[in-house]
Amino acid sequence: MKKLSSAQIRQMYLDFFKSKGHDVLKSAPLVPQDDPTLLWINSGVATMKKYFDGSVVPKNRRLTSSQKSIRTNDIENVGHTARHHTLFEMLGNFSVGDYFKEEAIAWAWELLTSPDWYALDPEKLFITVYPKDQDAKKIWQQVGVKEDHIYEAEDNFWDIGQGPSGPDSEIFYDRGAAMNNLPEDDPESYPGGENERYLEIWNIVFSEFNHKPDNTYEPLPHKNIDTGMGLERVVSVFQHAKTNFETDLFLPLIAKTAEFSDGKQYGQDPVSDVSFKVIADHIRAITFAIGDGALPTNDGRGYVIRRLIRRAVMHGRKLGIEDAFLYKLVPVVGQIMEAAYPEVLEQADYIAKVVRDEEDRFNVTLKDGMELMDNLVQETKAQGKDTLPGKPVFKLYDTYGFPLELTQEYAADSNLKVDQAGFEKEMQAQKDRARAARSDAKSMGVQDALLTDIKTPSEYVGYETLSTTGVLKDIIVKDQIINKIPSGRARMIFSQTPFYAEMGGQVADTGVIKDQAGNVVAEVTDVQHAPNGQNMHTVEVQAAMVSGQEYQLEVNIKRHNKVKKNHTATHLLDQALRDVLGSHAHQAGSLVEPTYLRFDFTNMGNVTPEQLTQVEQIVNEKIWANIAVNTTVTDIDSAKKMGAIALFSEKYGDVVRVVSAGDYSREFCGGNHVDNTSEIGLFKIISESGIGAGTRRIEAVTAREAFEYLEDQNQLLQTTATELKIPKAKNVPDKVASLLDNVKQLENKLQSLEDKLASQQAANIWGNLQTAGSRTVIAEEVKVSGMNQLRQLADQWKSKAVSDVLILATQTEDGKVNLLVAVADSSVKAGLKAGDLIKNIAPLVGGGGGGRPDMAQAGGKKADGIPAALKQGLQWVADQA
Repeated sequence: MKKLSSAQIRQMYLDFFKSKGHDVLKSAPLVPQDDPTLLWINSGVATMKKYFDGSVVPKNRRLTSSQKSIRTNDIENVGHTARHHTLFEMLGNFSVGDYFKEEAIAWAWELLTSPDWYALDPEKLFITVYPKDQDAKKIWQQVGVKEDHIYEAEDNFWDIGQGPSGPDSEIFYDRGAAMNNLPEDDPESYPGGENERYLEIWNIVFSEFNHKPDNTYEPLPHKNIDTGMGLERVVSVFQHAKTNFETDLFLPLIAKTAEFSDGKQYGQDPVSDVSFKVIADHIRAITFAIGDGALPTNDGRGYVIRRLIRRAVMHGRKLGIEDAFLYKLVPVVGQIMEAAYPEVLEQADYIAKVVRDEEDRFNVTLKDGMELMDNLVQETKAQGKDTLPGKPVFKLYDTYGFPLELTQEYAADSNLKVDQAGFEKEMQAQKDRARAARSDAKSMGVQDALLTDIKTPSEYVGYETLSTTGVLKDIIVKDQIINKIPSGRARMIFSQTPFYAEMGGQVADTGVIKDQAGNVVAEVTDVQHAPNGQNMHTVEVQAAMVSGQEYQLEVNIKRHNKVKKNHTATHLLDQALRDVLGSHAHQAGSLVEPTYLRFDFTNMGNVTPEQLTQVEQIVNEKIWANIAVNTTVTDIDSAKKMGAIALFSEKYGDVVRVVSAGDYSREFCGGNHVDNTSEIGLFKIISESGIGAGTRRIEAVTAREAFEYLEDQNQLLQTTATELKIPKAKNVPDKVASLLDNVKQLENKLQSLEDKLASQQAANIWGNLQTAGSRTVIAEEVKVSGMNQLRQLADQWKSKAVSDVLILATQTEDGKVNLLVAVADSSVKAGLKAGDLIKNIAPLVGGGGGGRPDMAQAGGKKADGIPAALKQGLQWVADQA
């Protein structure tokens, strides 16, 4: 066996399949593009859906990649097992209707065993096949696999529901008896069994069936090959590692973490080893996720990043690391992965800043979590129980980042157990909610053989002209090709067309189709790319059209020109955002319509009004500078040398178009643009907002729409000036500031009067002491403005130590109810909790609430329930005595 680094293993895989005619694809970003079914890219095939379901036919039907992926469904296993990871790389080779079993099997065996490539010992390789797939079994034997090295397994059938499916072959490497965790005669000690000796390194799926919506199977029109080799696993084989973590992908991270610890070293203590592994695993996922545009937030994929950071920090605490340290590991990740992902080191400072900010934020949250933990332990003991309930334990995990094992350790220190079943129930409920929130609208569909097989040549000429003649080549109606259509809706492909097909955020052109006499025979309402790349027109036919005849195709020029202005404006906006916010502000999507543009981009935190003004000013300066906009058609390497910006989510061919606005903006783009920035006229941002985890959205208008927007704003200002009786609109801000100052003064006076009223009422109610069991209670309805005054009364009550319990209620001006309960410290220690009391009485006023053991509050809608709530409060206190 050769001695190879992880970088060499990855590159050798890609080089091998490149030698077999495959295009090498760059790893797609972890954040899925236009796929709501996925939270993250979770496999190599996840980026191939459009090819395998036939919606797009690739230029080369042979593809290979090393795709970074994230899976967090079994995050609790990370560190406890040899091969569980949140981030991993999947080496894969794919055939989209090209080669099939014979080539896939022969090449797999060649790569694995040839002295020119991996040079693994054939005696150590074992194969599993689907019992009904005897063809695969025979081919494995033909390439040299011994019969006793091939096992049949019923579960060797890859099927994820509707769409392509088929049998598969798994390849196992025999690591030797010394690596086994089972006796050699154990029933599971065989290739494919649950053991550590035989390690699965590669899975080859022979995708040959369509799993139809009615759960039947039919042969695929075009058979596919989909393979997956986990890089981390195969590296452990070449580097003779007991687990994936003892390889060059993880050991530098583990060694660096040990430098931060209180003297702990990897390999000395199994408990500490788990923490070292979790940290090394999580920082890889964190680094790549942030580098690909995601940011820590409270939902979606942003929540996953936040959770990973917090788990890693907590495991750092277990290693004695009290200060922020994760951010220092980011450049280590970059150095390990530099050969394949140089962009990580390029963004290392930005990624480290995001991680450091989140670590600091968590250290503040951690204090609240520890307080909740202490309260939970005290409450459980006070109730005479020996087990922490699952729901609050899950809250510690979910909200504060406490791993279950950490809570179990704290509980054990107090001789308590944890309701793990209750915790798992809450965990499953959360997973179910997350799964339900993801649409399956764009999951892999059934291949459409009709469209896939249409290979009629069609040329787009819209860069040169918006009116041309073209021969009608194909008419598709209800998934059938017909020769003539008298009227109605159809899809059509012409020999050439000036109509732009929707792509890159730019909407499709619309227009009309005329016959040779100049009569309009159809209206073009939409244009999309067919699987083989042709522009496919959706048309409403008004007069009969016949395949093979020539027609005049005319684009709606006015609409097209408005789209061009907005598209060029997005390029200027993209660069302006980078100038103002930094190079991390990557485009995350766009929409170019005739009347407005929408631009999504990654950014940590909000964009300030000052920054938006600066961005808007830069774009307008470039418009007014009369900059020529030029398009260069060149090869992709030359385009990159020109400094053109490419979108990670786009796949580019050998020849690309680069659109340049002078030396200011230069991007890969196949869309339509103005000849000079001055044609845009004016640019105005109308909104900026957050739309997801670390993603912001700007909506803007140009030209006439920008002028109309500004005119509307001016009319509003003039109307305001008239209402305020100000002769000049420019004085409105000063007048508004003066009015706000007057309002503030009045509010302060009102607050002062309300405080005095509250103090006067306090003097009246402190003497109304009542007895409830063994405790003293003040339960009163007071006339104050709201919760603020109730809290002031509670502060006075506490400082004067008036009673054991305070229950206050007030009716607000809008007829709603505020309730406040406070409990003296001595009563809290005895087990009386304000939160329990407020939950008992709030329903009587039609509301709910909660709070701390010493103070809680609630709101409600039924003011007539106040007397009953106060009475019930007294009774509840009496019952607790």
